[in-house]
Amino acid sequence: MHSFGHHAWSHVRGIERLSLCDWPGHAAAVLFTGGCNLRCPTCHNAEMAWAPGRLPALDRGEVLGLLSRRAKWLDGITVTGGEPTLVPGLMDLLTDLADLGLPVKLDTNGMRPGVVRSLLAAGLVRTFAVDVKGPYAKYPALTGDGVDAATARTNLEAIFRMAAQAPGAFYFRTTRVPMLQDEDMDTIRGLLPAGFTLVEQKYVAPQRRTDAQTDSQARQLPGDLVPGTYRPGHIQGAQGQRHQGSHPLQAAGA
Repeated sequence: MHSFGHHAWSHVRGIERLSLCDWPGHAAAVLFTGGCNLRCPTCHNAEMAWAPGRLPALDRGEVLGLLSRRAKWLDGITVTGGEPTLVPGLMDLLTDLADLGLPVKLDTNGMRPGVVRSLLAAGLVRTFAVDVKGPYAKYPALTGDGVDAATARTNLEAIFRMAAQAPGAFYFRTTRVPMLQDEDMDTIRGLLPAGFTLVEQKYVAPQRRTDAQTDSQARQLPGDLVPGTYRPGHIQGAQGQRHQGSHPLQAAGA
């Protein structure tokens, strides 16, 4: 394996052994990668996204062994974050997962369409779950100034073009955070390629450690990573809603 493959595993900071609601219609294990290129103030994975260094990396061999032992009970694996498309050597990590014989869903905010395009072409991801935060004009506020409206539009339009060409490989979702009104949800639906239905996720306010940082408090890390930590457990999809629970290494037990 390329050395980047092992480096990619150093970004895996949490695992959920079984989720029945993360990938609709699938019993899935969930891997969490640390770091994000956005600073959404409503993030349920704030600690994982903003300070991945606070969490120990999970051991590649132990995780693959766990997934291999549980494969007969699983329909797939979700890779989420944070933002997985930031991980160096992500393709090698996904190749490791493909060797288990299970399909992979990848959660993304869509801000790195070039990575999504490469993964789609390689056939390493069965489904991309893309979080559309809101109308383009609201992206700066919704993402803690993590991305401007014009950049969000450019990136998402590239994703939408891919989805139009490979409709079975994508679905789109939006968490109805307090900033979004009915007309905003209508605007988002209008952005999607023909034939796609927006999955609307209910917003639940995050329960966050008192020392968790948001927005302008967050210190930018090299490689567009934003400092935080994470605790496993979720409601609907990692990028949208996740509760905080046990330590990730505890979650990785057999």
